[in-house]
Amino acid sequence: MDLGIIGQAVGLFAVTNIDDILILSLFFAQGAGRPGSTRRIVLGQYLGFAAILAVAVAAAFGATFLPESAVPYLGLLPLALGLKAAWQAWKDHHDGGGEDEEPAGEGGPGPWEVAAVTFANGGDNIGVYVPVFATAGVGGMGVYAVVFLVLVAVWCFAGKFFATRPVIAKALARWGHVLLPAVLIAIGLLILIEGGAFGL
Repeated sequence: MDLGIIGQAVGLFAVTNIDDILILSLFFAQGAGRPGSTRRIVLGQYLGFAAILAVAVAAAFGATFLPESAVPYLGLLPLALGLKAAWQAWKDHHDGGGEDEEPAGEGGPGPWEVAAVTFANGGDNIGVYVPVFATAGVGGMGVYAVVFLVLVAVWCFAGKFFATRPVIAKALARWGHVLLPAVLIAIGLLILIEGGAFGL
C-alpha cells in the first residue's frame, strides 16, 4: 500500500474535520455520566461520516466521466468554499458574532442527532473530497475511505478527551474558523495548479 497516499489521506481528514473535534467535545460533555452515551455518539458520528463519504464517492465516480482536461477545474469548488468560509468568518467577527450553542437534549445526544449534525457540517468536506477522489482513481479512493473510517474512531477518542479539557476546546473554537478557510483555499489552489488549470 502506498504510504504517500495514506499520509495524504490522514492530512486531508485532519484539516477538513478540525471543527468536528469541537462538536464531538460538546456532544461528549452533554452525554457525560449518561449510560451508553459514548456508544450513541460514536455510532452517530460513523453514520454521518459514512453518508458524507457515500455522497463524495458517488459524485467522484460521476466526475471521472468528465473530460480529463476538465477535472483540475474541480479545484474551483474547494477554493470557492474556502473563500465563502473566510467571508463568513470575517462577517461574524465584524458583526461581533460567535455563539457557543450546545446541542439540546435531556438524555444526551442520540445517534441520529449526532449523524444529522455530522452530515450537515460535512458540506464543505464533500466539496473538498470529490475532486480529490476523482483524481485518485478507484484504488486511491479505497485507501482514502479506509483511512478516513479508521480516523473517525480516533476523532471520537480525541473529542472525548477534549471534552474534559475546556481550555483546549476554547482554543479550537477560537482558531478553527481561521484555519478551515485557509486550508480549503490551499487545497483548491493545489488541485488547480497540479492539474495545470488555466495554464498554471
